[in-house]
Amino acid sequence: MRESDEVDKVIEQWRRERSDLDLWPVEVLARVTRFAAIMNRSFDEVFARHGLRNGEFDVLAAIRRSGPPYVVTPSGLSEQLMLSRAGMTNRLDRLDRAGLIHRRLDPEDRRSFLVTLTDKGMATVDAAMSNHAANEAALLSGLSQRQQHQLDDAMYTLLHAVKNRDI
Repeated sequence: MRESDEVDKVIEQWRRERSDLDLWPVEVLARVTRFAAIMNRSFDEVFARHGLRNGEFDVLAAIRRSGPPYVVTPSGLSEQLMLSRAGMTNRLDRLDRAGLIHRRLDPEDRRSFLVTLTDKGMATVDAAMSNHAANEAALLSGLSQRQQHQLDDAMYTLLHAVKNRDI
């Protein structure tokens, strides 16, 4: 028998008040939500050690993943990260002020800019990614390798099932 947790307590209260409801989905997704909150806090802590916010890390990581010569357009970043152009401009402004990226006019389209990592940006994103990967491994360490694969398979299936659903 497993130990009771906070979700069990909430579900028991709902069962008492609304015994007519199927609360299994609520129970499962309450645990997902609680884990997501813990996960996001741990991500924030890792990125803060590198002087970054989560969204800033996302931008640096997208540029780093683009491969040599690590040059992208702001519109390409906006599309990839599903962020408005105004939101992307704000992130790029902060990263530019911190010396982590450099922006220059696109010689082929003078209405657009190209964004590159600076040496400091490359070192920062690489160090942050190393810590991030270790943090994610630690977050999943309560599960066996088999359970981690099962979780991945289940989440993949669930995300594909809801991806195009109007909610």
